[in-house]
Amino acid sequence: MMYDIGIIGGGTAGITAAIYALRAGKKVILIEGMTYGGQIVTSPKVENYPGIASISGSDFATNLLNQAIAFGAETELETVTGIREDEGVKVIETTGKEYPCRTVIIATGVTHRHLGIPKEEELVGAGVSYCATCDGAFFKNRDVAVIGGGNTALQDAAFLSNYCNHVYLVHRRNEFRGEKGLVKPLEARENVEFVLNATVKEIIGESFVEGLLLTNKTTDEDFEIKVDGIFMAVGQTPKNDAFENVVKLDGSGFILASEDCMTSHPGIFAAGDCRTKEVRQLTTAAADGAVAGLAACQYIDQA
Repeated sequence: MMYDIGIIGGGTAGITAAIYALRAGKKVILIEGMTYGGQIVTSPKVENYPGIASISGSDFATNLLNQAIAFGAETELETVTGIREDEGVKVIETTGKEYPCRTVIIATGVTHRHLGIPKEEELVGAGVSYCATCDGAFFKNRDVAVIGGGNTALQDAAFLSNYCNHVYLVHRRNEFRGEKGLVKPLEARENVEFVLNATVKEIIGESFVEGLLLTNKTTDEDFEIKVDGIFMAVGQTPKNDAFENVVKLDGSGFILASEDCMTSHPGIFAAGDCRTKEVRQLTTAAADGAVAGLAACQYIDQA
């Protein structure tokens, strides 16, 4: 069966693209390897999406998927292994089947790097977060820690200092990898404290975060800091390995795509966190999905 648009990835960007394409009368297959909804599913509360005052990430994702299915989206839970061009047709290859499509939208998102320390996975949503912009406001007037030393960690600490009582910025080296221009303003903020040459040993707390156990790399001594929230800022990994021979990637593995979401390969688009962009939020994922969905429709109609 030939599909007009094959969408790889069932997060906000992918499902939004499906909704726009289906409303334009296109036949759409939505392929997801794990769980529909993307990373937002793990957020206990979403309060930064326009028009929705408050909703759980799980409910948001469920509503979005149900909307796409109601418009006629076909869905498959399969792992995509690649894309090939076959006489002008894009063939999405999975571990189980092949799906011929006129166009393809890659919306595979990213995975946040985890530290792999005790209690990290158990306390996600109970004090452990991977998005300061998403969850920072929930920690107003409380003490938090940011883990990392790059630009994201520095920017997260600056953002959180506007809400939180005290922000510990924990880094395993004696100086930050991020831009000096981001460090200087933080040095001037009274509620930001640098904790350098320290590694995270474990998270303290049973049902929710109560603190961090750290190790001083110079003295090899352990010490604790009391915090209510921990923001991991140790990097993101795009899930684009299967497409590196089909579309161009940047040095970090993100898909190079223009503002219309077109990649280096005609008829293949990229939407959401997997593509090169400055801001990766729920709203920008939805915006990318709308743009990519309409661009794919236009590509088909002009062929």
